[in-house]
Amino acid sequence: MSEVSIRRGRAGDVVPLNDLYNHYIRETAITFDLEPMPLARREDWFAQFGESGRHQLFVAERGGRLVGYACSRPFRDKAAYDTTAETSIYLAPEACRQGIGRRLYARLFDELAGADLHRLVAGITLPNEASVALHERAGFQPLGVFREVGRKFGRYWDVLWMERGL
Repeated sequence: MSEVSIRRGRAGDVVPLNDLYNHYIRETAITFDLEPMPLARREDWFAQFGESGRHQLFVAERGGRLVGYACSRPFRDKAAYDTTAETSIYLAPEACRQGIGRRLYARLFDELAGADLHRLVAGITLPNEASVALHERAGFQPLGVFREVGRKFGRYWDVLWMERGL
């Protein structure tokens, strides 16, 4: 197994980012998107991230292949929420349980430390023991469960919300 590097996301990552995310759309309830994301929409999503500030994106790369990403995005569109960001993390299935998620979050949180952020939140579709454990190790605390708020694959799913200070 080759070395994993963590770096800031760049425009050339949009296609593999989209491929990774679309895997989770098609195969899991981890995201509540129901249809694969078109590349143009992923490009719009990518445009929100900067070199600094509240909204950043980092990718994990192994052997020249993108194997995961972590990002921070706006939590809500009202100005009073500006100092809260929602985080997301996705790993290629073959990259899970290897410490890559911890490294991605550590880099993201280090870079966000100078931003004008107070709280980070994450929503996790249940069941997902690995993601809950990753977020707990990253300092997130559970807030509560929104019961049956997403419908995918013919059933309803719960979402655990977690938070951490920055």
